[in-house]
Amino acid sequence: MQTMNAIKDAGTSGKSFSQREFPMTDKDFETIKTLAKLRSGIELGEHKKEMIYSRIVRRIRALDMTDFKTYLAYLEDNPGAELTNFINAITTNLTSFFRESHHFDFLKNTVLPEIIKKKKTQRRLRIWSAGCSTGEEPYSIAMTLHGCFEKERWDAKILATDLDTNVLSHGRQGVYSKERIGSMDSQLVKKYFVEPRGSANADSMEARDSIKNLITFNHLNLLGEWPMKGKFDVIFCRNVVIYFSKDTQRELFERYANILEPDGYLFIGHSESLHGVSKRFESVGRTIYRKLM
Repeated sequence: MQTMNAIKDAGTSGKSFSQREFPMTDKDFETIKTLAKLRSGIELGEHKKEMIYSRIVRRIRALDMTDFKTYLAYLEDNPGAELTNFINAITTNLTSFFRESHHFDFLKNTVLPEIIKKKKTQRRLRIWSAGCSTGEEPYSIAMTLHGCFEKERWDAKILATDLDTNVLSHGRQGVYSKERIGSMDSQLVKKYFVEPRGSANADSMEARDSIKNLITFNHLNLLGEWPMKGKFDVIFCRNVVIYFSKDTQRELFERYANILEPDGYLFIGHSESLHGVSKRFESVGRTIYRKLM
């Protein structure tokens, strides 16, 4: 059904948004942009219009409506029932295992040995995957940790958070298609994945408990209140702030600095930078930063 709907949408891409099967006026799009920024901090430019149209159309079809105006009125009147679906629809979740592999090399070869030496008495490690999407990033972190700590008794935990409740559910299940994990080293796949429990799906693999148990998946809006009390040694926030304004980025990186341990590490996305945004960090590698103060 979704494939046919996508084809149907593609076939009308030459028409103005107000002439399509599900009309969307400029006012409708402005309302969506305002709601997106207010509720999630995401800034939607004009170049995102086609993507937003195709994603919201799925909700309009699901609710058996005929246009964006009706949907937005429903969203306003029923935020408790529809707001989560709206946020899930507009967020982008592109990820893969060991994406930007130099980050995991640095984590393994520099960060973890440093922490092991510094915290050899306390033996406590906390890592936050902020904007974890469907879980490939925190599972990649977990495999890196397990490889370093499997013979050590450490209190090591990973917090994985995202705004999208659908991707969090996927992450908790830890089940991925063989195509998704196919880019990983075969020895890692053999060590950390098994055939899914209670499933006859031969095209999927499930993360073993040895890495699942290291991760806690929680829903979190980065611009809202943070319930975490302790500090983190490492934060991964990659390819997230590109959707935020510079002012929002400044606020977010200030909060990251405040919740990081002294000399804690921050990993950001390949197209992101702290230049002109924060003076709380120093660059120690390609899109890798250490807290200064």
